[in-house]
Amino acid sequence: MHSRFFENVVAEVMELKGEYSELKLRRALANSSMLSSDVTCGVDPNYPGVVEKKNAAYLGKGIVLTKYTGSRGKYSCNDANAEFMGKVRDIFNDNGIVWQTAELGKVDQGGGGTIAYILAEYGMEVVDCGVALLSMHAPWEIASKADIFETYRAYKAFLLNA
Repeated sequence: MHSRFFENVVAEVMELKGEYSELKLRRALANSSMLSSDVTCGVDPNYPGVVEKKNAAYLGKGIVLTKYTGSRGKYSCNDANAEFMGKVRDIFNDNGIVWQTAELGKVDQGGGGTIAYILAEYGMEVVDCGVALLSMHAPWEIASKADIFETYRAYKAFLLNA
């Protein structure tokens, strides 16, 4: 996402419609909103000490909204504002989506980065939103089939209603 690919694709689409200008491109990006599709760590009963159980994701409880990400004092992070979080929650609730909120792990033990902050630099509204996993980024990740289906439903509802 650090490349200009995304920005160039939007510019090309605008050019094909006869609407391209640098200012219009910047306005289009700034007036956009997105769900940054990324996974988050779920509570693993084998390693309960690496998460705050009251702020963690659980398998089988729906798609996970992660308001802020980053590590080492929120380095390279995104922090979605309350209004956008409310908009996403309303879309999910109105469409019967099962969802939960979580953070990426216990202070100084968990955390991580996503690409959300890169898109937020354009001024767009961004929140991380995806499936909870056990053994994240390991050869054998574990996810809930129900959560995967809710994620599909949530993304579809967002695309149709945002």
